[in-house]
Amino acid sequence: MNDILEQRNALSEPTAQHKALQVLTLAQRTAEEHIASARGQADAICADARATAEQTVRDAQARARILQEEADKALSDAHATAGKIAREAQARTNHAQRNAEEILSNARVRADEMAKNAQENADELMHQAQQRYEDVVGSLATKREALQRQIEALEQFDGEYRARLTTFMQNQLRALWVDEPQVNVDEIEQPDSEEATTDAPEEAGNSDPS
Repeated sequence: MNDILEQRNALSEPTAQHKALQVLTLAQRTAEEHIASARGQADAICADARATAEQTVRDAQARARILQEEADKALSDAHATAGKIAREAQARTNHAQRNAEEILSNARVRADEMAKNAQENADELMHQAQQRYEDVVGSLATKREALQRQIEALEQFDGEYRARLTTFMQNQLRALWVDEPQVNVDEIEQPDSEEATTDAPEEAGNSDPS
C-alpha cells in the first residue's frame, strides 16, 4: 500500500512543479504590472503636485506683492498720519503752553491782589486790635481810678463809722455810769473792767446803731 502511494507521489511531482512555476511566473508578471502602474500613478501624482506647488508659489508671490504694496501704502499713510498728528500735537502743546502762561500770569496777579488785600486787612485788624487794647486799657485805668475812689470813700466811711460808733458807745457807757452810781469808778479802770468794757463796744458794734 505504501509503495503504491510513493509511486503516485513520484509521478505527480513534475506536474506540481510545473504548476508552481506557472503560478510564480504569473505572480511575478502581475507584480511587475502593478509596479509599473504604481510608478505611472506616482509620476502623475508627482507631476500634479509639482504643478500645484508651482501654482501655489506663483499665487503666494502674487499675494506677497499685493501685500507688500498694501504695506507700503499703509506705511506711507501711517507716516502722513503721524506727521499730521505730530503737527496737531505741537499746535496743541503751543496752545496749552500759552494757556498755562496766561493762567500763571492771572494767578500771579490774583495772588498779588489777595496778598495786598490780606495785608490791608491785617493792618486794619491790627489797628482795630490796638484801638481796642487802648480802649480796654483806658477803661481799666478809669475803672481802677473809680475803684480807688470807692475804696477811699469806704475807708473814709469806715473811719467815720468807727468814730461815730466809738462816740455812741462812750455815750452809752456814760449813761450807764450815771444811771448806776453803785459802780466803782476804780474798778472800771482795772484791767478786768477794761476788757469787759472793750468787749461791750464790740458786741454793740455788731448791732446797727441806726
